[in-house]
Amino acid sequence: MRKSILALTFLATAQFALAADFSLESPDIKPDGRIKLEQVFDGFGCTGNNISPGLSWRDPPRDTKSFALLVHDPDAPTGGSGWWHWVVINIPATTNALPAGAGKADGSAMVAGATQVTTDFSSVGWGGPCPPVGDKAHHYIFTVHALKTEKLDIPAGATAALVGYMVNANSIGKATFTGLFGR
Repeated sequence: MRKSILALTFLATAQFALAADFSLESPDIKPDGRIKLEQVFDGFGCTGNNISPGLSWRDPPRDTKSFALLVHDPDAPTGGSGWWHWVVINIPATTNALPAGAGKADGSAMVAGATQVTTDFSSVGWGGPCPPVGDKAHHYIFTVHALKTEKLDIPAGATAALVGYMVNANSIGKATFTGLFGR
């Protein structure tokens, strides 16, 4: 019994160590750096280009079967729910990057097999930052999750919150960074 507990502890520790090396970065946004106008939303009084940033990740957990990407602004004045800017699921495990512009609403630049889910802009695809004028800089949290399943079966019309719940329930590791934007 003691050997079994030790073996399980070792496996859990090894899995955590692998997940601890999992990292996410962007050539377009430095961690805790200001997000460029190129990525900012074009609407609601914002005049950016609304181009999704390039992203890459490395060293995911060994048992990863797919990835999910969630981009969230917890500072949005929504009564506590924040704002979902980009939600992508079923990214194949063989993928380790999304190029700049992959978040087009028509899906034409997305990696094969991946699915973009409706954001709080009521559309699919990247919706860049556009905080209210005069607010302090908002935090845009980019998180890629390594999942233990090849595909999340999400019902049509699912909310970003439901997708987030399903992603977290299947996550075996995550990597994250934050970009800032205010106006």
